Order: sequence, then C-alpha cells, then structure tokens
Amino acid sequence: MEGRRDLPKRPWDTCQEVPIIDDEQTPWKMIKLLKFITLCVVAGIVFGLALCSKTSFLLLITLSNEGTQTIPDEQKPVVLLCIGCSLITSSVLILLKSTWKACYKTSKLPKITTTALVLFFEFLVSVGAAILTIVAMPHLDIVTNVTILNSVAVLAALLQVVTQCIAKERNRFLLPSITAFILIVLGYVLFLVLYIMKDPSDTKMAIWVGLAVGGSFLVSLTWWESYFRLISQNSSSVFLKNLCKDITKCQNILHILSSLLRIAVTACVLGAYVPLGQMDWDVVRSIPARETRIIAIIIGVQLISSALCHWFALAACKMHALRRCFILPLYLASLAVMALLVVPVIVYYQDYRTSLNGTLSINFTEYCDVVVDGRNLSLNGSVFPHLVLDVTHTLCFLDMSKIMDIGLLTGSSVSWWLGLVLATLHLWYLNLYRTQRTQDLFIRRLYEGAFIEQSLLLNTRFDIQTKHKTKKQRDKTMMYLCATMWHETYDEMLNIIISIFRLDKYRPKVDPNFNDMTFEAHILFDDAFQDVKGSQGRHLNKYAENLVEVFTEVYGIFKNIDEKFFRKQQQIPDQTVLRTPYGGRLVITMPHGNNIVVHFKDKELIRHKKRWSQIMYLYYLLGWKLMNKYYQRWQNNEDEQQLKEELQREKHNTYLLALDGDTDFQPAAVMLLIDRLKMYPRVGAACGRIHPTGSGPAVWFQKFEYAVSHWLQKTAEHVFGCVLCSPGCFSLFRAAALMDDNVMKRYATKSTEASHYIQYDQGEDRWLCTLLMKQGWRVEYNAASDAYTNAPEDFKELYNQRRRWGPSTMANVVDLLGSANVISRKNPSLSKPFMFYQLFNMTSAILAPATICLMIAGCFTFIFSIDGTLSLVLAVIPPAIYLGLSFKLKADTQIHIAAVMSIIYAFLMLVVTMSIIGAMVKEKTILTPSSLFVVIMAIIYIITALLHPQEIQLVFHGFLYILCIPSAYLLLTIYSMVNMNNVSWGTRETKPAAGAEKSQTTAPQTTTQKAKSAFHRLFSWLKCCKKSSRQSVERQVIVSQENMDSESAQPELLPQNTIVEDIRIQEEAQRQVEPDFNQPFQCWVAQLKNVSSDMQLQEESIDKTEEDFWKELQEKYLQPLVDDKEKQKKMADDLRELRNKINFAFFIINALWLVATFTLQFLNATISITIPILDLDLIDTGRKVQIDPIGFMFILGFALSVLLQFFGMLYHRVLTLIHYMAFLDTEPKEQKPEREELYKAGIKVGSVSQADTNSTYQEYSEDEDSDPDDILYITRTDGETRV
Repeated sequence: MEGRRDLPKRPWDTCQEVPIIDDEQTPWKMIKLLKFITLCVVAGIVFGLALCSKTSFLLLITLSNEGTQTIPDEQKPVVLLCIGCSLITSSVLILLKSTWKACYKTSKLPKITTTALVLFFEFLVSVGAAILTIVAMPHLDIVTNVTILNSVAVLAALLQVVTQCIAKERNRFLLPSITAFILIVLGYVLFLVLYIMKDPSDTKMAIWVGLAVGGSFLVSLTWWESYFRLISQNSSSVFLKNLCKDITKCQNILHILSSLLRIAVTACVLGAYVPLGQMDWDVVRSIPARETRIIAIIIGVQLISSALCHWFALAACKMHALRRCFILPLYLASLAVMALLVVPVIVYYQDYRTSLNGTLSINFTEYCDVVVDGRNLSLNGSVFPHLVLDVTHTLCFLDMSKIMDIGLLTGSSVSWWLGLVLATLHLWYLNLYRTQRTQDLFIRRLYEGAFIEQSLLLNTRFDIQTKHKTKKQRDKTMMYLCATMWHETYDEMLNIIISIFRLDKYRPKVDPNFNDMTFEAHILFDDAFQDVKGSQGRHLNKYAENLVEVFTEVYGIFKNIDEKFFRKQQQIPDQTVLRTPYGGRLVITMPHGNNIVVHFKDKELIRHKKRWSQIMYLYYLLGWKLMNKYYQRWQNNEDEQQLKEELQREKHNTYLLALDGDTDFQPAAVMLLIDRLKMYPRVGAACGRIHPTGSGPAVWFQKFEYAVSHWLQKTAEHVFGCVLCSPGCFSLFRAAALMDDNVMKRYATKSTEASHYIQYDQGEDRWLCTLLMKQGWRVEYNAASDAYTNAPEDFKELYNQRRRWGPSTMANVVDLLGSANVISRKNPSLSKPFMFYQLFNMTSAILAPATICLMIAGCFTFIFSIDGTLSLVLAVIPPAIYLGLSFKLKADTQIHIAAVMSIIYAFLMLVVTMSIIGAMVKEKTILTPSSLFVVIMAIIYIITALLHPQEIQLVFHGFLYILCIPSAYLLLTIYSMVNMNNVSWGTRETKPAAGAEKSQTTAPQTTTQKAKSAFHRLFSWLKCCKKSSRQSVERQVIVSQENMDSESAQPELLPQNTIVEDIRIQEEAQRQVEPDFNQPFQCWVAQLKNVSSDMQLQEESIDKTEEDFWKELQEKYLQPLVDDKEKQKKMADDLRELRNKINFAFFIINALWLVATFTLQFLNATISITIPILDLDLIDTGRKVQIDPIGFMFILGFALSVLLQFFGMLYHRVLTLIHYMAFLDTEPKEQKPEREELYKAGIKVGSVSQADTNSTYQEYSEDEDSDPDDILYITRTDGETRV
C-alpha cells in the first residue's frame, strides 16, 4: 500500500469542507484601477512641474534681456537676483538638511585632500552655472536658451565612455555614449557658427557665446562623482578608492561645505556682474507694484515647481515607473517648453500679417522693428502679450527669413536634445530595487533648479551595462515564523496554519526560482501536557491534539490543489516526532518543502508562559542554530575576520516574525514588512496593520479603536519619531537587533520586583520594543501589511485584557521618558520634540478620567441647564463611588458594575450627541467650542477613513465608539489602575481544562475482547516505556533538584492574593503512578500517532549536542519555577503596596485637575476666557461662551496633537502608496481563472481545490542579466520581473 499512497484511501469520501485560503480581503480590481490612476497622475504631475519650472526660469532669463520691455532696463538687477535665487535654493535646502543630520546623526570629518577635491569641483560647477545663467543666457535667443541646457550632458557622455572603456568588457551603451558626445559637440559647433558668423566684428556677442559654451562645460562637471565611483571600482588606484569611501562616510559635512561655497560663488558672480553691466543695486529698494507682482509670481512658480518636481520624480522612481513617470515626461518637457514659448511667437506674427489684409508685405525683421520694439507698454493690460513680444525680441537678432539661420538654429537644438537622450539611454534599462533608497538612486542629494529635467536625468545612477555580466552573490534572507499557543480554539489554529501553508506555497523551498528567502515556522505550545489517570507517561492535552488534526486537514487541502480525477491524496507524507528535554517536537514538512516545527512544552520540564516561550525560541534560533554553526567553523580554524563579517551579515539578514496562535495573514503582508527592514539597516522591528476579528459590540468598539490607533497614532509615531510598540501578534524583528547588547539578555530577566511584573510580563511586546529603542534601533509601521487576530468578544475579557495593557504601557513610556536625554543621543528617531509629544500623550492619558468627568459635567449643563459647579459635582460622584468600591470588591463584581454604568453613560452620550447636533441646527452656527470640536474631529476621522478606502466601513463603528468613551477612558482606567496588582493573564483562562474526560457510557465487553484489549495495551505500554524511561528519570531528577535547592534555582515569584487567583492545576493530586490498562495509550507519542490515520508519524531521536543545549538553556534561563508560598505572599503585598502608591498619585493628579477646574468655574466672572458666538455668516450673535484658561490650553494642546497626527497620516499614506505600487510591479502574483470562465466550466468559484496555480512559479523565471542585491526583487524598466 505504501506505493499506492497517491491514490485516495477512501474514494467514497472525496467531499471537502474547504476554508477560505485565497486572499479574499484585497480588492484587486480596485487596486489595479488605483495603480493606473496613480501612475497617470504622477506622470502628469512630473511633466507639468518640469514644464512650469523650465518655462518660468526661461521667462526670468528673457526678462533680464536688455531689449525686453515688460521689466524696464533699470530694474533688471531684480530679475538677475531672482535667477540667482533659483540657483541657490537647492543648496540652501541641502544645507539645512545636512546640518540637521550632522547635529542629530553621526557625521565624520573628511580628509583634507577629499575636501579640497570636492570643493574644487563644486567651485567650477557653481562658477559655470552662474556665468551660464546670469551672464550669458540673457543675451541669447529663446530657442537656444531652451536647448543649450541639454548640452550640460557633454562631460557626462565623455565620462561614460571613459568609465566603460576602463571596465574592459563588452559594454552595451558605449556606442550611444560616443554618439551623444559627438552630437553635443556638433551642437556647439553649429551654435558658434550661427552666432559668430552672423557678425564676426561683434566682440561682445563672441564673449557671450564663449561664456555660454564654457559655462555649460563647467556645469557638466556636476555629476563627476557618479563616474569617479565606477572608475575607482575598475581601477587599481588606491587614491580613488579611498576618495570615494571618504566621500560616502562624510557626506553631511561635505554637503554643508559645498552648499556654502555654491551660495558664496553665486553671490560673488551676481554681485560683480551687476556693476560691470552698468546696473545699480539701489533699484531693488524701490520696485513698482506691477513689476513686483510679475517677478514674484514667476520666481514663486519656479522655486515651488522645481522642488516638487524633484520629489515627485523620486517618487516615480520608487514606484518602479521609471519609464512611464520619469524618463518620458522629462524628455517631453524640453520639447513642450519649446512649443509653449515658440508657438505663441509664430501665432502673434501670423496674426499681425493677417491683420494687414495683404496691403503690406512684412518680414520677421520688419515685424521686430515695428511691433516688438515699437510697442507702447500698457500698465493696465494683460501681461501675456508683452511676455510673448519679449520672447520674440530674443529672436530678432537672427534673420528668421533665411533658411541658413533656421537650419543652424534647428540643427544645434536637435543635436543637443538627441545628445541628452543618448547620454541617458541607459536609464531605460536601469535596474531598480523595490525599496530603493534615495542615496542609492540619485548620486547627489540636491537638484539644479535652473535645469531641472537635465539634473534629474543625469543625477540618476549610472551602471555599466555589459552583455555578459557575472552575477554577484547576495545574502539570502532567512526568516523564522515564531508563534506561541496555549488555549486557542480549533478555528483559531486553522487560521494561522493556513497562513503558514500559504507562505509555503508563495515561497516554495523546492523551486529554485524563488531563492530570495527561506523560512521555517516554529510553534511553541505552552503547557501542552497533562497527567492522565493510569498512564505511565504524560499525555498531550486536547488543544495539542486539535493542532495535529488541523495539520492533517490543512495539509490535505493544500496537497490536493489542482489534482485531477481521483488523484486527491487523503494520506499525507510521513512526518517526524521527537522526544526532547522540554517535552516533545513535531516536524511537519509542508507540500513545497518548508518546515513547521511544533514544540510541545511540558511545564514540569521547562518554564511556561508567553515571554518564556519567546526566550526559548530566541535562544534556540539565534543562539543555537545561528551562532553555533559559526562557532564550529571557528573551531575548524577558519579566518576569524571573515567569520565575523559573515556572521554580521547573516544576523542582519535573519528575521523573526512574531505571531500569536490565531493570527491570519497573507504572504504579501510578510514581504512588505521584510521590505522595511531591507531598506533601512537601523530598523530593528516593523509591524503591520492589525485587524481585530469577531462579532458583537465589544469587537465593533475595538475595530474602530484599532483603526484610529493605526490611522493616526502609529503613523504619527512612524513619521515624526519611532513606533513605541510593535504588537507581538504580527511583527518582524531583525536578528541583529535582538542579539544586540541589553536586548535579548535583558529580556530574559526574571521578575524579582513588583514593578517588573507590570512592565515585563503584562506587555512583553512593548517592553521588547523599549529595549530595542534604548539600543538605538528604530521600530516602523507598514500600513499595507494586514494581519487579522481574534479580539475579546465579551465585556469581561476585554476589561481583563486592557487591565494588562494599560499599566504596562504606562510603565514603558515612563521608562523612556525617564531616560529621554540618553535615548535621544543614542537613537536619532527619538528626538526631544518627539519625546515631548509622548509626554503630552502620557499626560492626556493620566488626566483621562478627570477629562471624562468634565465632559459629563458639560453634558449635564447642556441637557438640564444646571449650574456648571453642581453639574461637576454630580459628574464626579458615580466614578468616585465606583473607585471606592473597586478596592473592596472582587474583579468580577467590579466588571459587572462597570457594565451597568457603561450602559447608563452610553445613553447619556447619545442624548448629548443628539443635543449638540440639534443645537447647531437650531442656532444655525457651528462656531462654538463644543460644536467646532465635534465638527473638526468628525471631518478628520471622515477624511482619514476616505484615505483608507478598504476600511471606510469602520466609520459606522465610530458611533458605538463615541457612546463607549466614558466606559473606555473612565471606568476602564479605574478598573485597570485598581487591579494593577493582578498579574494573571486574564484571557483564555475561563475555558475548561484541556483534556478533561467526559463521562461516557460504554458497552460491556466480552471476556475475549477484554483479554485482547489488555494484551494490546500492555504491548503499547512496554514499547513507550522503553523510549521514555530516560526522559522520565531526567524529569524526576529535575523536580527533585528543585525541591531540594530552591534558592539555587532563583525561582520566579508568582504573587498570590485575593485578586490574583492561582490557576495552576495541582499535578500532585492528579498524578497516578500505577498504569491503568483501561487507558488505550501509555505515552504521548502513541497518543499523537493515533490522532489521525491520514498522517503517519515516524519517531526519531534528537541530536546529542542539541540535547545538551536544551539542558543548559533550561538550567540557566528556563528552569521550571517552584512554588514558594511565603515569597508569593510577600510579592503580593509588594504589588498591592505598589498599586496603592501609583493609584494615590494617579487619582490625586486627577483630583487636582478637577479642583482647579471647579475653582475656575466658581470664579467664572473673574478668571475666564470669553469667546463670542458667531453664526455661519461670521456675524456676532451677541452671545458669549466662557472657558477656563486651563481647559482652553488643554483643548488647544489636544487639537494640535490631533492635527499633528493627521498631517503625519497624510505623509504616511503617500509613502505607503509609493511602496505598494512598487510592490505590485515587482512581486509575482498568482494567476486566477476569471469568474465567468469558472462558471462556464461548471466550477464553483472560490473552490481552493480547483484553483490553477501551476503557472505561478513558471512565469517569473530568473533572468541571466539580473544583478541581485540586498533588496528582494529587481525590476527591469522594460517590465520584466526577476528574482
């Protein structure tokens, strides 16, 4: 039968109950439409901004021409000053940015030779740019001015030739570079012939022409750094190599010096040229309003459009739209500028000739004399006709009626434009990484505002494209999926196992085309064993058995995808089971070759609970699996320095994905998180968007709460500083960050003080992030990475969950704020302004109960029209009574009271909300403090939801959220603070004990049946006992050692008091030493083998060295904790004392806030801020509202905080869109049959077993010319995706 396992074991049982496997949450059609619209918009914006930038700059050049009349000659220095501003604006911006980085980040001083060489080139470039634009171009025609800027690619083309020749390989773009250089030189020749041969005796014109050619040559040195880097790589010159390294290390200081030099040189050239041109600077002080308005508009458009064009062009490159949204729009911009400036000239000229009605024949020269130069300037008319005539004036020097002049002008223009196109031809084949960093894409940080499209095209990285390029070995990403389980239900287990199998299908280990990442999943099952009456060994509990059943079900589903008639395998391949020093291990090899390792933990052998499970897999995966192999290589006398480099590289590219036992995610969400860590080396962790699942009002409240938290709070933390908490249910951690000093070692600290239980154990994910941030690591948030996890569905479980989270959050934030100065110096992401922002949030959280009381008091005043002082007293009485009762009542009773009060408060909030809306309608005004607050918050939330179209339906849950505000921020705060000394987990603890036996009525057996059953169980017991004898002895030795020497084990104290209930099962009462032959299995291995007949388990033994590792790890960090009632009682007293101290301070602060408000309300007429009430037409209604100063400042601070979060969200949305667009272009997608085709074929849509996915891995094959690097995917700009 072993050879027939590909056939169904039960051909009559082929119907399946298939859960949702495919990504049903992502609206792919909407995303494709969004992608198309986004690319079109970005391409249009880049084109439009480049057009505005170049046109406005050329208009400034035209207005500075001597013969133009829109700006009088005596006011030309103002125009020249604006030209100088456009030259130095980018230098000012990079000066500010580099100064900020030099102050808040590490900056090194460059060598003297490096500084001298860089400043020498920058001096030449700045002199050339100033001479070309300020001195020479105002004396040239508009057509030449448009196209001569394309000639700045002359030395870039020459350096491309030199670079490719030095590489000594068959270069693909050597001929285009040579052709580009020849064409640009030809353009210079035609330009010189046109201007100098026109009037050889005109010395001034010869000087202007010479300065234009020389200036453009000097400007073309701008991008020398890009080619020097490539030359140094292919050269044996040590000087060049050290120069490039020094430039890279000292960029900030060099940018500061070069920016100052460029500003100074431009100012000197401008300051010297004005007096030399017989112009006076005094005119700057008195400019007429009309000229001021014209110049201000033009220079404003030029500066803003240049900066925005640079940003959007960079965004287009990061979106992998290099051709569509970057190269093509910039190429067309020069042509469009030419048309925009020349076409009106031709139209005006032809209109004038038509107006003569043939009575007079006039050529272009006569048109210039009569119309252009002989016009009367109207101060009140439109500016556009005068600008057209000024542009025409620049062409009057040439005789446009001669074919020779037109031919030379056209020839030089076309030669320069084609030269630029050929010099940047390599961009069409440029390899871009999915998460391309700015410094890797653009060589220089700054742009050139005077010639924006040329600077963007030439500043892009130049790669030597060869016909036979050797692949570079890149570091492979290793990812460990680490999930912790305890009392998850069958459906919750199904979610995470399906997610892991999805990832196996998405990144098959057996497919060589997917070699960017390898992953391995580890599930640590806490407290998986139980004692069973009459059994020799401990058995797995019901939850562990459910997990094995889930594996069998999910494996069968994924194994049978795309199988044909009668090819469904009901029997899956054999898997492995091992006995380990901590319990047991189950190894599942998934259909595509990746492994899932389930670690069943026995709490008699190893410490249980979530944080210790995390420490277990941290030391196993990073300590044993990663470090041990390098230790063995070091023992084999391999080069130590090389081993250090390889180890550091592997630590940097090894990631751990922390998961909960019920997390549901798609493979794309994981890849998006990996991108964040790949992009920035100092990112130690990244989290995704967590979606709570479930049903009921409690879940609806959490859906909106989670949404607001991610939409506004986490995005603000990401943009302005650093995310403070990366949730343990779906977060990716870098191994190098976890293995850093004071992180993993500190995380393994046992709680020995009362405060430790609150900070360490109640919110372990937040504490781990705190340790990472203290070491200088950054934590980020990716909004496109979605994960789903079950949320508490009943009121009690929700309150118990938040009872853990609230004090833990407060403890960790206080820890960070207490070390703000030290952390700000060590972690650039946690600046002092950001820490002040967190201080304000912390203050708001502390004052939340008092703030809610004030809000309720306002409700009373608004509804019942009672005095504010009395309403405040009435608002404080119920929570004060609840606070007093909470110190005396049990937790369950407190929750019941809170539930009743929450309903009452909800009705009150509903009445108040409707009353505020009714008041706004009745009084026809929203310009009151309460109305403005409600309207502005509603607008912010609605706009935020619209910017998250996939989650816009969550706005409807916001109504429930509003009703629950008193419950969430008043009653829940009181409950969590009063029960701070309760350090039990609080969730999943009320379920029945796993493996509890149910009374069943069994049919009586005959004597023969009893004998056969007895012999069968005896044989099974003997077989299991032989294999488990050594483990049983070891367990007994460990337990006896714990009982003999409790001090040497340094046990973790488990506080027990009236609130902290002991949920530990008394193993001594359940353990039976004599076997009972009525039990079918005598060990957990035999039990596991019988769970599913479709999955055969082969028992293997663990390696001796790994067994020693586990024993040492257990002894040092994870030895089971023994009960010490005396110490537990002492710790419970310490926790209670800590709770009392914190509660005293917490509620005294709230009381002081209320007393201060009460006093100000009592003295309302003396101390208050009076605000008039305006109607919708902003007319004073005569009524006034009075607000106390403290409340006004608090509301103002809260409003500023929300606005800050809102703007942070807007910026984060743009970054997310850019990343997601790049992801869509680079990540392979599964091919799905169309819905109509499925129905025609008679196939049920959504049936996973019929999905066609065979083509997924064949379509995206590896290309021979790929140049892999640290980033996962490389996309050619011709649309080809490569791994």
